[in-house]
Amino acid sequence: MARVVVTGGAGYIGSHAVRALAEHGHAVAVLDDLSAGHAQAVPKGVPLVRAAIHDRDAVHRLLIEHRADAVMHFAAWLAVGESVRTPVDYYRNNVTGTLSVLDAMRDAGVTRFIFSSTCAVYGEPERVPIVESLATQPINAYGETKLTIERALPHIERAHGIKWMALRYFNAAGAHPDGTIGEDHADEVHVIPLAIRAATGGAPLQVFGEDYPTPDGTCLRDYIHVCDLADGHMRALEALERGAPSDAYNLGTGRPHSVKAVIAAVGRVVGRPVAWAAAPRRPGDPAVLYASSDRAQRELGWTPNYPDLEVIVRHAWQWHSGHPRGYSPERSN
Repeated sequence: MARVVVTGGAGYIGSHAVRALAEHGHAVAVLDDLSAGHAQAVPKGVPLVRAAIHDRDAVHRLLIEHRADAVMHFAAWLAVGESVRTPVDYYRNNVTGTLSVLDAMRDAGVTRFIFSSTCAVYGEPERVPIVESLATQPINAYGETKLTIERALPHIERAHGIKWMALRYFNAAGAHPDGTIGEDHADEVHVIPLAIRAATGGAPLQVFGEDYPTPDGTCLRDYIHVCDLADGHMRALEALERGAPSDAYNLGTGRPHSVKAVIAAVGRVVGRPVAWAAAPRRPGDPAVLYASSDRAQRELGWTPNYPDLEVIVRHAWQWHSGHPRGYSPERSN
């Protein structure tokens, strides 16, 4: 079993990966500055070091103390619209911060790196479903920052022997089926939790654009269950352990759903209508994004266990209804 340090392991996707790793017998430690993550999302017994990825010495120290042989890197900023407004901040955090982690790995002799990438590297895709061989041409700073790291990884591997997997996933959604961990962002940008809020007395959901070239005029996206993403990261790690070559893989269901379809699904699950209002398109939002994950299924042995949108929404609702104010105060370590 691997000894893994998970950066951003108190965050939404990272915490689900930590849970999956621990349940499968891997030795896990978390590094998170808790600027967006929650200590309560980290399982009891898993060490949590509160530090930023820019703190190279803290990262290096944890790698040595944990005797790590792999890093799963989730710590990043992820809001497309914000990245368009503040690109310098995104490059500083997502590029400089990630290079700091890789630098610490080099000096600590850690040689496996699982990178949380994104379908935003494709920009406006040439065709759908998106396959890994399509051109990478991001249209926003978020996608560019992730692609910058992807392009750096082969050079780093040749120079320092760090093997890697980059997982380009689509729209993370849902929550753990047992309802104990889920999505809790101070400034929420994801459509499913925002729709749940709108159905339960919160502000109306803003639908950014009704004039896209899609059947109902709203964006089409591939919603992938957060537990399936966690499983994909574990399988990528196991592939590297088997000696698989470094590569990039899509993780998605291959089933596109419109924003209005999400609104309808949330209304059915919650049992109340979702209040929404039309808003202008956001800069940097492609009309249609959905994946072909055939290569991940074939080469990593990964397949989504929860591909159905209504199941994803039901798990999200179970988390939000059980935690109407999000996570409880931070645990002590």
